[in-house]
Parts: sequence; structure tokens; C-alpha cells
Amino acid sequence: MHEAAFWEKKDGDKALCTLCRHQCLIASGRRGLCGVRENRDGILYSLVYEKLIAENVDHIEKKPLFHYLPGSTSYSMATVGCNFRCRHCQNYDISQWTASRGPIPGEKVSPAHIVQRALAAGCRSISYTYTEPTIFYEYAYDTAVLAKEAGLGNVFVSNGYTGTAALERIAPYLDAANVDLKGFTDDFYREVAGARLQGVLDTLRDYRRLGIWLEVTTLLIPGHNDTDEELRALAGFIRNELGAQVPWHVTAFYPTYKMLNVSPTPVETLRRARQIGLEAGLKYVYEGNVPGEGGENTFCPACGKQVISRVGYRVDASHLAGGACDACGAPLEGVWR
Repeated sequence: MHEAAFWEKKDGDKALCTLCRHQCLIASGRRGLCGVRENRDGILYSLVYEKLIAENVDHIEKKPLFHYLPGSTSYSMATVGCNFRCRHCQNYDISQWTASRGPIPGEKVSPAHIVQRALAAGCRSISYTYTEPTIFYEYAYDTAVLAKEAGLGNVFVSNGYTGTAALERIAPYLDAANVDLKGFTDDFYREVAGARLQGVLDTLRDYRRLGIWLEVTTLLIPGHNDTDEELRALAGFIRNELGAQVPWHVTAFYPTYKMLNVSPTPVETLRRARQIGLEAGLKYVYEGNVPGEGGENTFCPACGKQVISRVGYRVDASHLAGGACDACGAPLEGVWR
């Protein structure tokens, strides 16, 4: 066990967890909604510190991050647990871990060893991903500090529900994040993810305020979050509240977990969403989960030249010179070095 960060002692032996926007009030002997933070005799503990459940060396494009060190690899890690209950989660076997499934699983790996493994693999960053990194915050934070000292970048792949104070504390060590903006109605968030839209919007604003490179992903689920009206509102929020330079990834859904009865996303829906994003004034809109479609390439917003060519997670060609288009010299926003 590892004493948790971001909690307050309340009446009797209750603990108010302030790490994420659920703000769980946890009685002694109980856990928060995430299933991995437990109140024991009035003290809140993380049950997943140094309990690595998943690790892999991934292309950074898999996160997806297209404007952060393109073509590089990122050591990716996770523990069990999540503070959302997404009905379409592709990693539900580790994210939806509950106390009824027995002891918390995972390999005991220290933050220092995580950094060593990343360096040995030739990675340029560490990604806290697969499950929600907020719920293993203490583990991620200690690793991120050491990673930064070793010259590695740090990346959050997140559902966007981290509390403001927690994000502010780790911000000096975070270089980039991809945050899911799963839809743009509160009904969708409550019914499909078990959360509230406003909390995600507030967290996205925090990321921009703190200067962390940000990219946004929306998985388009047919009949749930893919109307033109909703997509226009969502794209407008990114453009007006976060900035035209923030890349938006519109990605294809495939049936999984508790949404096996929903059809895969038609390619036409992705094309339509991409066009909506561009018409809203976004500079960079990408289609995901459809390798070879062409919507994965980066174009210069000034002259229109294709400056980065991608197929799946592979960068085929780059025409960036010091972060600028080699044809017209216009700079492209991102972290290129």
C-alpha cells in the first residue's frame, strides 16, 4: 500500500478523494469508484502503486499523438482500474477491475525501473495509458519526475477527469496528452461513460492553461454521438476554447464489451466529421482506426502540402524542416524535437 495523494479527512473516519472530479466520499473499509483507492482506518491508500499490469513499446502515433515527436516510440504502462465505466472500453479486462475479482494484480516494478526499461528500449517518452492514468497518479508522478531527469518525455492518454490541483502538480513533468472528448452531451457521458461532460471540458481547459501539448480524440459511435449538430458543437468547443491548433482525431468504433450490438463506424461518417472540423476552423483533423484511408496525413495549413505521410502507426515520409513546411516555410504547431 502507498498513501494516496489528494484527499481530505472528513467526519469520523471518512476520506474525501479529490484526485479526480468524481470527488468520492469513502467510508472506512471501502473503495472509491475507481476501485483502486481504499480508505483504511481513516487514511486513503493507493492499491496500485508499483503494480504494473501492462507494458509495451508503442509508436507514439498509437496514442494517438501526431504532433508530438512523430515517428518515435513510447514506453507505455498501466495498472488496473479506471474512474469511468465506458460501455465500449477496449481494455475492460484491466480497466474494470473490481474488489470482487480478488487481490489487485500486477508486477512489482519501481518508477526507477520503468525509466530504465524505457531507456533500454530506445524510447523517447513514457506514456501512461491503456487504463486511466489519474487512478495510478502517485505511481505515474514518481515515474514522470525520474523520466524528466533522464531526458525522457511524459505523456498522458486520459479520459479528462483529473482534478485541477492534481493536474497542476504533475504539469511541469507532462509534455503532451491525448484526451478523449467522448461526446458533447451530458446524457451520452452519463449513460455510456458514467461521468459528466462538464468535468471533461474543465479538465481540457486546464491542460491548455498549463501549456501541455494537447490533442483530442472522439470515438464516433453510430447512433450515439455522431450527429452533425453534436459534431459541430464539439468542433466549435475545440476551436473556440482550446485553439485551432489543437489536433482532433475522429476515430472509428468497432463493437466491443457491452456495445456488441452497435455497428462499426462507416468511413463516410469519419469523412463527414473531418470536414465538419475543418469547416469549424481547426487546422488539423485526422481519421483514426482506418489505416490507408488518407485521413492520417498532416497537411500544411498555409500552402496545403502534405508534410507528414502516415499509414496506420507508421510515418512513411516527412517534409518538415525544423517544425516548418519545407515548401512554404510556414511553422506547424507541435513538439517536433
